[in-house]
Amino acid sequence: MAAPTAASSVSTHEKPRLSFWQIWNMSFGFLGIQFGFALQNANVSRIFETMGANTDDIAFLWLAAPTTGLLVQPIVGYMSDRTWSPRWGRRRPFFLVGAILASLALLVMPNVTALWMAAGMLWIMDSSINISMEPFRALVGDVLPSGQRTTGFAAQTFFIGVGAIVASSLPWMFTNWFDVSNTAGPGQIPLSVKYAFYIGGIVFLLAVLWTVIRTKEYPPEDMKAFEEEKRRTAGFWNGVRESFMGIFNMPKTMKQLAAVQFFSWLALFAMWIYMTPAITSHIYHTTDTTSKLYNEGADWVGVCFSVYNGVSAVFALLLPSIARLTNRRLTHMLCLTAGGLGLISIYFVQDPKMLLLSMVGVGIAWASILSVPYAMLAGALPWNKMGYYMGVFNFFIVIPQMVAGVTLGFFTKNVFHGASVLTLVLGGVSMIISGLLTLRVDDADDVRPAATDEPADTLGYEKLAPANPEV
Repeated sequence: MAAPTAASSVSTHEKPRLSFWQIWNMSFGFLGIQFGFALQNANVSRIFETMGANTDDIAFLWLAAPTTGLLVQPIVGYMSDRTWSPRWGRRRPFFLVGAILASLALLVMPNVTALWMAAGMLWIMDSSINISMEPFRALVGDVLPSGQRTTGFAAQTFFIGVGAIVASSLPWMFTNWFDVSNTAGPGQIPLSVKYAFYIGGIVFLLAVLWTVIRTKEYPPEDMKAFEEEKRRTAGFWNGVRESFMGIFNMPKTMKQLAAVQFFSWLALFAMWIYMTPAITSHIYHTTDTTSKLYNEGADWVGVCFSVYNGVSAVFALLLPSIARLTNRRLTHMLCLTAGGLGLISIYFVQDPKMLLLSMVGVGIAWASILSVPYAMLAGALPWNKMGYYMGVFNFFIVIPQMVAGVTLGFFTKNVFHGASVLTLVLGGVSMIISGLLTLRVDDADDVRPAATDEPADTLGYEKLAPANPEV
């Protein structure tokens, strides 16, 4: 997101406190957004392989996702900062447009008939999801007073977890609960996957519509200053230039966290890309996408993804207590180490059920990745440039994804000789490196709680509601 305008900066007047159900309503759209991301993460590699992609080409085909995130998120954030309609508000028009496009993409994706169509639909689907997701981040700051941002973030985390758990498991549920076939002929997507995407498209649109209809946004306090700022910074390229030039002016802590983000997200992207081929070949011992064993393994990957998201949602509640006992740097290092060991352990697993233990470690890391780096960053940023630098910080989620798309296929083919499970091991090593790099971060805001009547918010959520990252 670009630098905040006069109208989008922190208000000098305290916003009214919202009720529990108002916060619930404004966060409910995340359920649909996470349905889209979870179906994408758990099934796109499966679709690519079904359409004939070689294992070492999958990472390159995934490049569409981080590329669109890099371009779409800063631009949509910049545009939504400069939007106001008395009827639709500032963020809700982007929620609605993105939801309509993403829902259509989810309906089309499982009906592709060629690899190039699957790659193109990933680009369209990811772009559309990002259009909806990016303004949700800013809505917390727009609507909630500082004292309720922890609650707002917790509500978003809850819906992220619920959406990911259900959506990731949908193909498995259709097969095991409703006896829907999870196999199909060559070049055909199984019915269980198709039905999962259809449900996802419907849930995405309805969940976002609920937030659009049930959430009230406030107009800029000084409409004249808002309009003057819009005129002064008018132009598409202004938003692009401001967002991308920020990378050269980062505070020291942000530069240190950039290295942490790079290695942790490189590991996550290795998992999202190669989990399906690794599990089906290493544990189920098949690469035949039409076989029953392959599709059982691919369905089980969805279950594994739902488990790590469920662990993350629960473990996130424990993070403040752990950070109080240690500090945020050590907490993040321990969590990332658990995730790295979880990925490495997959190499030694032969019983599919044991993969769930590996996913516990990944879930612990995922909970920390969603919160601790943003909390450490908050103490290093001036309030009047918070949105600006948060847009820049998103680059260090996207750049490692692009690097993964270019390099992981080479490693899988030429170094690991097609053994994609070793790519997961490489991801585990990368996550442990990320944890070690955390120890060198200057976390100026990480102080031990003082003896006051107010409980310390060790993670710093009151300063910043962390964004939900793009994949």
